[in-house]
Amino acid sequence: MALKATVVRAELQISDMDRHYYATHPLTLAQHPSETDERLMVRLLAFALYADERLEFGRGLSNDEDPDLWQRDYTGQVERWIDLGQPDESRVRKACGRAREVVVLNYGGRAADLWWEKNARTLARHENLVVLDLPQAQLEALVARYARGLRFTVMIQDGEVRLLEADGSEVVLQPVARMGAQAA
Repeated sequence: MALKATVVRAELQISDMDRHYYATHPLTLAQHPSETDERLMVRLLAFALYADERLEFGRGLSNDEDPDLWQRDYTGQVERWIDLGQPDESRVRKACGRAREVVVLNYGGRAADLWWEKNARTLARHENLVVLDLPQAQLEALVARYARGLRFTVMIQDGEVRLLEADGSEVVLQPVARMGAQAA
């Protein structure tokens, strides 16, 4: 019998001072049986970093053609393509040809560093590519907050992301820009 996806509900109240974006987003995420808690939390973080009324989750691990998140304009053209982890260089190249901006949220500790070392030279050709590295220790603090019901107040300023919970606890993440004009 096939395993079913786990439904995770999240509410993000976002105050992004860097982009002057302020909104509350009730989200429903389907966690594929093979998706780790870490990857799901990175998807949630990616949404917070690039939140927009037209940003949506891709079809997930079951579809290789879709990004993890994407934002399309009103004509259907892809404005922003967001992939997580260490995508193949050919996938990034294809995405750069389809979207105005491509973002890779690279995470995974040493594996993330190795991916970057292997691909940095070829990825440098793409002017519309942003690569952000998520420090492993900070990400582990976020993953420790995983639950099937999440509620965060997200404050973003000067590239720093603060996720505050109702009990007053917080997680601070500082994505490192490996490539691209800005750190989110």
